[in-house]
Amino acid sequence: MDIGLVLQTDPPARLLVERMQRAERAGFTHGWTFDSAVLWQEPFVIYSQILAQTERLTVGPMVTNPGTRTWEVTASLFATLNDMFGNRTVCGIGRGDSAMRVAGRRPATLDRLSAAMHAIKELAEGREAEVDGTALRIPWVKPGAALPIWMGAYGPKALALTGRQADGFILQLADPFLTEWMVKAVRDAAVAAGRDPSDVTICVAAPAYVTEDDSPEALAHAREQCRWFGGMVGNHVADLVSRYGEHSGLVPDALTDYIKARQGYDYSHHGRAGNPDTAFVPDEIVDRFCIIGPPGAQLAKLEQLRSLGVDQFAVYAMHDAVESTIDAYGSAVIPAL
Repeated sequence: MDIGLVLQTDPPARLLVERMQRAERAGFTHGWTFDSAVLWQEPFVIYSQILAQTERLTVGPMVTNPGTRTWEVTASLFATLNDMFGNRTVCGIGRGDSAMRVAGRRPATLDRLSAAMHAIKELAEGREAEVDGTALRIPWVKPGAALPIWMGAYGPKALALTGRQADGFILQLADPFLTEWMVKAVRDAAVAAGRDPSDVTICVAAPAYVTEDDSPEALAHAREQCRWFGGMVGNHVADLVSRYGEHSGLVPDALTDYIKARQGYDYSHHGRAGNPDTAFVPDEIVDRFCIIGPPGAQLAKLEQLRSLGVDQFAVYAMHDAVESTIDAYGSAVIPAL
């Protein structure tokens, strides 16, 4: 199992680059960032610095979207980085939650997302693609350029699109029951589309907080540092409930039940510990969606996820123990995996 690190591009960018270097030294294989241009600094500028100051790390957004940049611009950004640093990028992409809503726009439709994924991949790998009715090709892309497209998804239609088209699946929660349910949906869609389901890389992304022990005090502090994640996932779940209903059978009740007490969401606190809009998230959801506890507890849950076919676990490190979590994974988790 690969281990990735996910950070927000908060200033100073220098600190983010240093933490990505630290992660590479610890054995992490991927460095991811959020991509929401108003809330955080522009990630592609920072990717160039990360790639220049690491040797093996693969970098990319978790996730970008089809709306904040035109597709040929997104493709050119990835193609430029790959030309400079040798195919060390991956394009995580979704409909667009914070990036679009903060700018007063609606997230993209799945049809538009599908078209964008196709165009971005084709252009970044040197082939022709249609963008807004015009056939384009980036002439300077060299043979051998490669850009994997990994799609973030929760709902049944998005999971089906992931299985039909994407090179990878990003699931933002670490609950084994829900992971098994959603991985199956993606793989079934891949088979129905005539694809080998093993060709779809499975990436689970969630907060991990490594504690020194499993005392009630240590676990309580870790839960408070990670409770924001249940609120972030709740945004996507609320969309699904509005689209499919609360007990439709299309979305597991285990995913929808906890948002009944949700009351709005302020994106100015998005993805941050102490988010006041996540008080509705119970401890049980924090424990299910995240990985909390000493190294042994981290490994036990990661082994569960690996048994379900998860190829990468990406650590959301938006809490007060970023560097100690990186170091604990490097010393006690990654070697054991």
